Order: sequence, then C-alpha cells, then structure tokens
Amino acid sequence: MPHIDLLAHPDSLAWHQQLARLLRGAAAADFPLALERCLRDLVGFDTILINAYRGRRRPLLIHDDYPEAKREQGIERYLSEAYLLDPFFTAVSDGLDHGALRLRELAPDRFESSDYYHRYYRALGLHDEVGLFARVDEQVVMAVSLGFAADSPPLTRRGLQALRHLAPLVEALLEEYWKWQGGQFQQHLAEREPVEAAFASFGREALTAREQEIVRLLLAGHSTKSAARMLEISDGTVKVHRKHIYQRLAVSSQTQLFRLFLDHVALVSRQRGG
Repeated sequence: MPHIDLLAHPDSLAWHQQLARLLRGAAAADFPLALERCLRDLVGFDTILINAYRGRRRPLLIHDDYPEAKREQGIERYLSEAYLLDPFFTAVSDGLDHGALRLRELAPDRFESSDYYHRYYRALGLHDEVGLFARVDEQVVMAVSLGFAADSPPLTRRGLQALRHLAPLVEALLEEYWKWQGGQFQQHLAEREPVEAAFASFGREALTAREQEIVRLLLAGHSTKSAARMLEISDGTVKVHRKHIYQRLAVSSQTQLFRLFLDHVALVSRQRGG
C-alpha cells in the first residue's frame, strides 16, 4: 500500500506538520509569507512574487521577497510598464486559473530573444520561472511566481513535479486566504487602470489595425511564423507588415520598436494620472 508507506516515512511527519500550520494560518494576513517559507523548503527558488489579477487591469502585488535594490527593476517597472507582454499575465487573461506551469510552457516561441525577456528576466539574473495559479473568486486569479536565477541550481524535473502535485493544495489555501483577506485588496484592484489603452493607441495614427496586432505579437516574443499562425495569415504577409511598421514608426529594429512602445506606455500612464 504505497500511500501508507509514504505517510509512514519519517520525513513525512515534519512536512505534514508544516502543512497543518499552513492550513491553520490560511486566513491570516501573514499567510503569503508562511506560504513562501513552505515552498522554499520544497524547492530552492530565488525570488517570489504573489500577484492578484482582475481582467486586464494592472496586477496587484500581494507579497514579494525582492531586496530594495532590485525593486524598481523587478517590480515597479513590471507593474507600470509592459506587464501586458508577460506570458503569465497573458495566460491568465486567456483563462488560465489553476495548476503549476513553467514559463517556457506559456511563452511564445521567440520569447527568450525578445527585448521584454532581456529587460525583465536577464536584467534580474533570472532564467526560469514557475507559476502556481488559483481562481480565488469569480473575477480574480492569484499567481505565485517562483523565479530561478541563472547562477543557481536549475529547477529539476522532480522539483517541478512536486510543485504540480502541491498545486491543488495551494489553490485551496489561496482561496481561503482571499475569502478572509481579499476585501482589503478588492478596491485597489477596481481602481487600477489597465495599460491596455497604451496598446490600443500605440501607433494608431500610423498603423492599420492588422499592423497593431502584429506589433503586439512581435513585442510579446512571437516569431514571424508564430505570429502568422496566430493571425491565420502567411509568413510573407507578416514580413511585409513588419517592414511597413518599421517604416511608418521610423524604427529600424525590434529593440527600437520596444523602446518606442515603453515611451508610449509611460506617456499614457502620465496622462491617465498613473
């Protein structure tokens, strides 16, 4: 009877005692820190972010362990600039609300070559990330993002499997936490303006609607072939559109396109009082 063998193993006792403490404290305000400590005992991650997502509004940070020196790069820029390009945000917007998934399972095919990846992952020394997702009410999904540094031991298949096995319990705990603590966050979520307006208006006077769609896919890390597949058009058509985009926006590279987009996001944010 393998389940009995598993529960009777000496190492099982301390782990289940820790889970019991988590269960008892799920409704407490300091539950996110307790969850961090429990997960850290299981998998040696380097950073943690716990965000709440409501539709396509700006994510609301619930908990993190970033040192002050990295907060602007790791958190403020993410929340105020181009979170719409983040694969986790996109996945939640598309309906993901449970399970544990690795960044590479959700990211576009050229994500690691994108300027977004270099600005938000490489600049922080990260090379991998795992998200644990939970729908905590009808409109809100919480995501626990575990980051793994390039100079740290990589996440093993066994570690990833452990997180996937633990995901249903984490979901239940986050639901319980939100039931008791979510009220203090709901108003903040309702007030947060989406940067969606920046995407909708970026290049609007110079680009066609189709070209704006292609800009979004290219900035998010899709290759020409992937963008063509998403839009159900040919690779050649995407290449022609990309050439026109560069000409009309007076840029000569995707890096310049990305910087132009960030400048536009900052402008829209200031105009909207954000």
